[in-house]
Amino acid sequence: MTPTLERRPRVLLFDVNETLSDMTHLGDRFVEVGVPHYLAAPWFAGLLRDGFALTVTGHNPSFAEVARASLRTVLHGKANVEAATRHVMAGFLELPVHEDVPDGIRALAGMGLRLVTLSNGSADVAEGLFERSGLRDRFERVLSVEDAPAWKPAASAYAYALGQCGVAPQDAMLVAVHPWDVHGAKAAGLRAAWVDRTGAPYPGPMYAADLVATSLTDLASRLEGLPAS
Repeated sequence: MTPTLERRPRVLLFDVNETLSDMTHLGDRFVEVGVPHYLAAPWFAGLLRDGFALTVTGHNPSFAEVARASLRTVLHGKANVEAATRHVMAGFLELPVHEDVPDGIRALAGMGLRLVTLSNGSADVAEGLFERSGLRDRFERVLSVEDAPAWKPAASAYAYALGQCGVAPQDAMLVAVHPWDVHGAKAAGLRAAWVDRTGAPYPGPMYAADLVATSLTDLASRLEGLPAS
């Protein structure tokens, strides 16, 4: 059963990769180095898996480092693996936001909500994404687990963000397209919104989101109908 949300959060913590950035464009980079477009999605899932494995064994690796290592495995056998890896990784610096993001972010900021990111990727990549989309001024902070003890969904990652924002867990809501991130935030005592852009079923064993939206504009509409904290 989906939890009931009775009031707005004070702070929204946004995941960045795939939640705000449209990473389908990285598939074009795969094609440009001679690799099928469809391999981009499992590559990204695999690099998250490797990052999680490192996290649970006490490491806090660089997202870019894990991404490059995973890419070398996918691109193994290519004539120039290093050049191909650099080409794909450079795609992170040109990603756009999803179409719903600009209007959704502006609507959420217009409600007086504090908007902050919490990404497993680098803060520099997120900063670039917001500068290109004209949204940087809407975000109070651009946080990354680079400065936290561990990657999400470790509880210490969410605790780091709460500490930076000076709020209690119950006053913050994670916003993410990834059920694992929603689950991690809920386990850490935060509220969470799942952005389901594809209509896919939510994994039953994981903690349910407090709110399910189809886009950020839908999320804004749902939160607007709730009393402020």
